[in-house]
Amino acid sequence: MSERTGIITFKGTPLTLIGPEIKAGDKAPEFNVVDNDLGAKSLGDYTGKVLIISAVPSLDTPVCDMETRRFNNEAANLSDEIAILTVSMDLPFAQARWCGAAGVDAVKTLSDHKEASFGEAYGVLIKELRLLSRAVFVVDKSGAIQYVEYVKEITEEPNYDAALEAAKKLV
Repeated sequence: MSERTGIITFKGTPLTLIGPEIKAGDKAPEFNVVDNDLGAKSLGDYTGKVLIISAVPSLDTPVCDMETRRFNNEAANLSDEIAILTVSMDLPFAQARWCGAAGVDAVKTLSDHKEASFGEAYGVLIKELRLLSRAVFVVDKSGAIQYVEYVKEITEEPNYDAALEAAKKLV
């Protein structure tokens, strides 16, 4: 598995990402994650939808909390043809608890804790922390990546407007 150093930082300290750099135009890599009910989920479960996939280190941190709440609020203004997924290494039980406490119901939270399949396939697995780096991917209905943002400093928020506009253009 390839490693990339210096792409992202955590409070200014460079970290190593495991996996390839995904670019617009690439075929979206398959992944195996777990939903809040411990059910297996993969990219194929969302065929026919435009996806906004938000990778975050942990829902129990302030920036990830803000980001996921923001995408949940934005979901009300989006077509039913767009699904928003948030993937983290948090356990499914913790994700379910967080969603209930935060009132998040429009974003689907998915756990990569078991295999790190998403992290490795999308190049967001942080070697030093075994957490996911902050990134946003927009996938069109045919499974092609149309937008990518690897957030350089993982304590900062992504460009919400750019990701949302990219998704809206696909429906």
